[in-house]
Amino acid sequence: MRSWSGHVEFAASGFASPTTLEELQHLVASTDLLHPIGTMHSFNDVADTTGLHVSVASLPQDVDIDASTSIAWIPAAMRYGDAARILDSRGWAFHNMASLGHISVAGSVATGTHGSGDRNPTLSAMVEGLELVTATGDVVTVVPDTASDLLAGSVVGLGALGIVTKVGVRVQPRFDVQQLVFDGITHAALLDDFDHAFSSAYSVSYFTTWTPEQRGQIWMKRRVGFDPDWTQVEWLGGTLADAKRHPLPGHDAVHCTDQGSSVGAWHERLPHFRLDFTPSSGDELQTEYRVPRSEAVQLLRDLDALAPRIAPLLYVSEIRTMCADDLWLSGAYGRDTVGIHFTWRQTPAVQDLLPELDELLGASGGRPHWGKLYVADPAAVAGRYPRFADFASLAEGMDPTHKFRNRTLDALLG
Repeated sequence: MRSWSGHVEFAASGFASPTTLEELQHLVASTDLLHPIGTMHSFNDVADTTGLHVSVASLPQDVDIDASTSIAWIPAAMRYGDAARILDSRGWAFHNMASLGHISVAGSVATGTHGSGDRNPTLSAMVEGLELVTATGDVVTVVPDTASDLLAGSVVGLGALGIVTKVGVRVQPRFDVQQLVFDGITHAALLDDFDHAFSSAYSVSYFTTWTPEQRGQIWMKRRVGFDPDWTQVEWLGGTLADAKRHPLPGHDAVHCTDQGSSVGAWHERLPHFRLDFTPSSGDELQTEYRVPRSEAVQLLRDLDALAPRIAPLLYVSEIRTMCADDLWLSGAYGRDTVGIHFTWRQTPAVQDLLPELDELLGASGGRPHWGKLYVADPAAVAGRYPRFADFASLAEGMDPTHKFRNRTLDALLG
């Protein structure tokens, strides 16, 4: 079995998909080594195991919404896009979504996945509860507690604490979004007016291929009733697109969510890619660093110097923003953050460049996305999270026999 991109060949000795919670409890309690597996949208072995891979996709898939608390309890294996459709049909919404809705809810929050927006936190930061089966086979529900910050330590859990079965997410009334795309915005124009560019709408992304002309696209997602009406056709030196665009030059935009003057439901505009289409062939690699907002402009200028080496290896790069949160292993822990994402071609030369990227971005505290490709000393990565030692203690306490461990977790946790 391989990951979504085909890059990772999983080493698991078997696969199980229990159909009841009781069956899952017995399986976990009686198995020496196992790890949860979701939609396999990972580019390293953070979700791998040499033991048993366990999916919770066969458990009941009901979504329960408590209108009095605005919390929706969502099955862990449900894709974000499927959950979004259910929420919208009942008058509710997530605050944000990632680039694609094809990834599972539990896998997304366990690795700190995010969308974009100066005032938007990561997807993980909206979690208000987790139901999980621990190493002993017990069912535990973790919710906010004034006497403990256990939830803050558990949400971005990397699968190290147990098998998550349900995720409680804070939701809000549904809303509509208009998506506009601007072509021909140079790196210089973006970096000279970075704060203005990324505060221009509810959610903003900048796409570039780092080619010599150093021009890219801004995808602006304007929330109806929140962002003011937009009338500009020329902006930051770029021009409003006259047709639907794809982030990757030369790719068919039919795979992308609707753009232009039309207004649509939040879950049909916030992701870049339509749920009914495969977002790409999967023949790619991905890397992302979450860097301090205060350092981002200079780091992007520094990356321009590497552009001649980046461009030949790249499909596209995406720049996004997110506000700070308090989750121990979140890339946005304790600081407003900028995500610098690279979608690479599958070539060995990428691996040669990764140490240099970590040397540049890691020196400023850049945190690699837990589920994507990076090369860095594990101790150095752990040192970029002020609460990492607390997480290591939490993982040891919840899994003293290390049945949820794998190569990545062993390297990080010791």
